[in-house]
Amino acid sequence: MDDQSTPSVKDVVSEEEWKARCDLAALYRLVRMHGWDDLFFTHISMRVPGPDEHFLLNPFGLLYEDVTASNLVKVDLQGNVLPPSTYGINPAGFTIHSAIHAARPDVKVALHLHTDQGVAVSAQKRGLLPISQTAMTILNDVTYHDYEGIALIEDEKARLVADLGEKNLMILRNHGTLSVGANAFQAYLRIFNLERACNMQIMAQSGGAELIEWDQDKQDLVFSQANEGVTNEFFAEIAWAALLDRVRRESPGFDQ
Repeated sequence: MDDQSTPSVKDVVSEEEWKARCDLAALYRLVRMHGWDDLFFTHISMRVPGPDEHFLLNPFGLLYEDVTASNLVKVDLQGNVLPPSTYGINPAGFTIHSAIHAARPDVKVALHLHTDQGVAVSAQKRGLLPISQTAMTILNDVTYHDYEGIALIEDEKARLVADLGEKNLMILRNHGTLSVGANAFQAYLRIFNLERACNMQIMAQSGGAELIEWDQDKQDLVFSQANEGVTNEFFAEIAWAALLDRVRRESPGFDQ
């Protein structure tokens, strides 16, 4: 009798796509482990390796601790699910991520959050302030996008990518934070530092004391020092391997 079982996703995609799926699923688990998930209303995407303009997104409505390499949804830049899936995708997530992947071929991963501290800083007119070393490691790479409502309007794409430009971090006013990177580790480390910097700022402001802000020269120095680690391929490889080990220990099953 013929075997009627459904082949596993791992068996029907390329080795490169499977690795991308595992890395992206691990990012979803890391977001959950940090408490950044906002149920399932934030989103992370990863470009599928190869010549086609396809990328992976989470199945909308699935909690992040349940996201796996196999149940990630592959879509094209028009929003078609490839191949057809029982899962759908977040329409706002598609708007943001399709715009970025279409405009920035260098971006392999885009990560968007709605954390309390990120939204709190996004609601401040001056945005992120140079009051911590952590903030200064990223400030020169941060840009801003004005709030236009839930990201469902096609016309917003052009303004969003224009505001992002060539930078790798964005604060979406009254909305949240976003990072992009050439790999999973870059996108993760950038959003990790941005979220920590936002948290430090809210904590410092809550103390009520006058804050020390550093000038642009100091910001340039710290950014140049820190950026070497973000873009160093050897460091990224060993650091990402360590993070994957953490996910395997604390949230196993992501690579299934």
